[in-house]
Amino acid sequence: MSERSNDGAVWTIFGYLLSGLLFWGGVGYFADRFFGTSYLTLIGILTGMGGGLYLVWLRFGR
Repeated sequence: MSERSNDGAVWTIFGYLLSGLLFWGGVGYFADRFFGTSYLTLIGILTGMGGGLYLVWLRFGR
C-alpha cells in the first residue's frame, strides 16, 4: 500500500468511529432528555463505538 492510501484508510477509520460515537451518542442524549433518565447517553456512546469498530473490522479486518 502506498502512503497516500494509508492516509485514506486512517481517515476512513477515524470517520467510522467518530460518526458512530456522535450519532448514537446523540440518539442516547435525546432519549435521556425525552424519558428523563441519565444512562441512555452512555449506552448510545458505547453502541456507537461498538458499531464503528465493527464497521472498521468489516472493511479492513477481514
